[in-house]
Amino acid sequence: MSALDLDLCYTAATDVLARFRAGTLSPVEYLDALIARAEVAEPKVNAFAFTFFDQAREAARQAEQRYATGDEASLRPLEGLPVAVKDEMDIAGQPMTNGSLYLKDNVSTETHFSVQRLLDAGAIVHARTTTPEFSCSGTADSRIHGTTRTPWNGQFTCGGSSGGSGAALAVGTAPLATGSDIGGSIRIPAACCGVVGFKPPYGRNPDNTAFAYDMYAVMGPMARTVGDTILMQNILCGPHPLDNACIRPKMQLPQSYPSVKGLKIAWSMDLGYFQVDAHVRANTMKTLEVLSDLGAELVEVDFGWSAEADRATQNYLDHLFGGYIAEVVATDPSLASPWGLYCAEAHGHTTGMDFYNAYEMQKTMAHHVGPILEDSYAFICPTMGFHEIPADQHPKDAVVINGKEVDPLYGWCMCHPFNMLGRCPVLSVPSGMGGNGLPTGIQIVARHLDDERVFRVGKALEQAQPWLDCAERRPVL
Repeated sequence: MSALDLDLCYTAATDVLARFRAGTLSPVEYLDALIARAEVAEPKVNAFAFTFFDQAREAARQAEQRYATGDEASLRPLEGLPVAVKDEMDIAGQPMTNGSLYLKDNVSTETHFSVQRLLDAGAIVHARTTTPEFSCSGTADSRIHGTTRTPWNGQFTCGGSSGGSGAALAVGTAPLATGSDIGGSIRIPAACCGVVGFKPPYGRNPDNTAFAYDMYAVMGPMARTVGDTILMQNILCGPHPLDNACIRPKMQLPQSYPSVKGLKIAWSMDLGYFQVDAHVRANTMKTLEVLSDLGAELVEVDFGWSAEADRATQNYLDHLFGGYIAEVVATDPSLASPWGLYCAEAHGHTTGMDFYNAYEMQKTMAHHVGPILEDSYAFICPTMGFHEIPADQHPKDAVVINGKEVDPLYGWCMCHPFNMLGRCPVLSVPSGMGGNGLPTGIQIVARHLDDERVFRVGKALEQAQPWLDCAERRPVL
């Protein structure tokens, strides 16, 4: 692939759409560049579970014709833009395996409400992205689709469970991608791959599954820039008549914000409990220094997280999410992945009282964290404490950070506390490249339902230190 074509693959979605409208780039030309990039990248990264290139080309040709008419009023917000959709979200007539052999022959009969909004906005689904079985781990390794790797170093994970989405964005085979997040599944791959991921407040984006009624679980946008994430989120969000957990009214995020000068921003390196390695610490401190240079007031706080709170979150997920997985695994354990078996077993070690006690801990945490988020404009911490997780990690593989063994499922990612806090918006943005050659990320958190705050801080950081505007920030394959 020529340097020019690679530049095209990394062009921001907002700029691609502007070029479509100006007539300097056609949707077919752009799609062909992404497909050519995928032909090089996929054998090494494995971000796509399924591709629909022929159908996408036909849709791109139709979009090209609509642009050619010059009728601006008829053009939709994402007209002709390819979007990769996680292999967890239904699209009528397409396979949806959720990374599992149990669903190897499944074909969806309906379309996920949020995905439908992307399609209605003119997006073209050219690929479905990989996920671990039932989206149940922080890596993207499954028996049905194989192992997905971060394009920065194939030895290590791209993160999960929206791992294929993060990898596709990082390697330049999609400008936008969907993710879902019940314990960090948008933010972990965003950090592992050096891209942007937004965990919206619970209820902000509609869902057509039973998990629409679990306050830990949300679906949201992933992109390479904050601006592209805003573009996508503005289409995804808003009430839906068939999802009565959705919040009214629809929130429209602006693309531009005032500076962060004078804003009080709280921060914690470890949330009071997590192990954080030297690469993550160094890049987190550099990011805080950027905010200080921009005039923000930085205040280190005691977040109040602990082993007890961490265990309560795990019990909640093991009891509810693990119970769902256990029912499926029981039908034929021979089909399950190691992570599916692990989650089914973990469910058997929890009780209804464990589940209830997670609500008690949620109340305690809200009472502790709420005043911090109210007193400060935003809160910052690392997205993950450690990035050297093998791409094919199994649940019983030891994870050691700073010489200390941590929980292999949750101990290296610092995301799930914010699922416990439900309606707090959380934006994960890159914080730099570690000395080990892997990207790192930070989470920007705001008080509940105040989404604009995280994007204001994220935009300021992006403008101060552009992340993907140079060849050095593109994985070499």
